[in-house]
Amino acid sequence: MTDVTRILDAIEQGDARAADQLLPILYQELRQLAAHLLARERPGQTLQATALVHEAYLRLVGAEPQTWQNRAHFFGAAAEAMRRILVESARRRGSLKRGGGRERQDLEEPVLAIDSPGFDVVALDDALTRFAETAPQPAELVKLRYFAGLTGKQAAEVLGISSATAARYWAYARSWLYVALKEDGGTGPA
Repeated sequence: MTDVTRILDAIEQGDARAADQLLPILYQELRQLAAHLLARERPGQTLQATALVHEAYLRLVGAEPQTWQNRAHFFGAAAEAMRRILVESARRRGSLKRGGGRERQDLEEPVLAIDSPGFDVVALDDALTRFAETAPQPAELVKLRYFAGLTGKQAAEVLGISSATAARYWAYARSWLYVALKEDGGTGPA
């Protein structure tokens, strides 16, 4: 049993000190995951990788006891927590009381007349939610691959499916989401 698995078991048993031991061990990996997710965000994102890690960690080891099967399961949960935080942040940025569709402009940088690269994380989340209603396991695979940065093999392991099934789910999910995002007028993931 690895240190991480031992600590996760202790957290599950209600040991409050175990949560304090977990963050230092996994911090760098969680920060890399957060940086990976933030790199896919549109320019002007004010959320920093450190803040994203800390917010996700608080949600993971918060008031309610959690159950994680292993390290991969924990990282899947961390990716889901980070995805939700990014979606909430995008929705807050887009709300009318906070300026609606206005984008932050740096005064030192020249303003270009073209849209910046990136995608609409809210549109992706909405499409993924609709997809999960009809295909929950392929939707979970997308979350693990796209938001957690897991490989197909790692995601298959977390879901308890074969690599071949994961590859079929991935192809199906990408096609479904591509069509859904184009129909909604959203810009798909790069």
